[in-house]
Amino acid sequence: MKSKKLLIILGVLLVIIISIITFFALSLKPVSKTSSEVTFIVKSGDNKFTIVDNLKKAGLIKNKIAALAYIFVMPNKNLQAGSYNMDRSDSAINIINKIADGKIIEVVPTIRVTFVEGKTFKDYAKLISNNFDISYDDIVKKGADKEFLKELINEYWFLDESILNKEIYYPLEGYLAPDTYEFYETTTIEGIFKKLLDNTDKRLTSIKDKIESCKYSVHEILTIASIAETEAVRDSDRKMVSQVIYKRLDLGMALGMDVTTYYGVGKDMKDGLTANDLAAKNAYNTRNNDFKGLPASSICNPSLSSIKAAVEPSDTDYVYFVANMDTGEIFFFNTYEEFMQKKVGLN
Repeated sequence: MKSKKLLIILGVLLVIIISIITFFALSLKPVSKTSSEVTFIVKSGDNKFTIVDNLKKAGLIKNKIAALAYIFVMPNKNLQAGSYNMDRSDSAINIINKIADGKIIEVVPTIRVTFVEGKTFKDYAKLISNNFDISYDDIVKKGADKEFLKELINEYWFLDESILNKEIYYPLEGYLAPDTYEFYETTTIEGIFKKLLDNTDKRLTSIKDKIESCKYSVHEILTIASIAETEAVRDSDRKMVSQVIYKRLDLGMALGMDVTTYYGVGKDMKDGLTANDLAAKNAYNTRNNDFKGLPASSICNPSLSSIKAAVEPSDTDYVYFVANMDTGEIFFFNTYEEFMQKKVGLN
């Protein structure tokens, strides 16, 4: 009887030991399958707990308990102050060893790139290709890679299955935050995308409460923001354009906005639209008589001010607007008759 109890106890202990080993083995694995560079700084005076906490915040380790256990169990783990070039595709063990070995960053050439608001994914891809040793086609291919997109969906709260829609031209359109960035010369396209997405994360998190109070999804809000960005220059006009979009959606009206047609047929805004362009059937052309609702995705990468305009539209009740292409001034109307009268006057 005693031997049976002993076997049971040993069996339970074995299961516990295996579970603990499995937990630590999984917890010390890389946080990402793809390369994503991060500059990590250990300040003089930072203790082990602070360093591990910062590693977790930087997205470099999966589990703080497992990382601390490795530091305390393994010998000669005196973590050294300095600036380190880390990679999210590296294991927690290698990352900790790098800090323990004092493998401080070598001086790597950096590239400063400005991504302008209102520009498209294609524009960004050309800009990246011009500044890095990455081909335009490889950039576009990576931006449409389903496995990479699914990884991003798991990593960023504001991304969801919407970007996997086959009708979308460029899945990351609208999600790449316009700003000036500094990259290492050796940064991969995955690293570039993630740096822009990290910035988007900060921006959207700053207004997350307003986003969550909106009846539309993040994907739809960014789509509305991208239209407002393209249609208007002033923040006040962007708020009113957003209001018109919501009004038309509520009424079940077609948006009927030229900027979506330009994007849908791939034309430059400086060119004129033909009858065939206006009748074109695609996931973006809201000028097509049969098109209802929002385009499949954003038509550019909007500024934060346009995103704010989309979540906080003006308190007006307009249904129509027309822009003076020479001055950038926008006129808003409640009736179709007023709209047409002004439109004829501008032409």
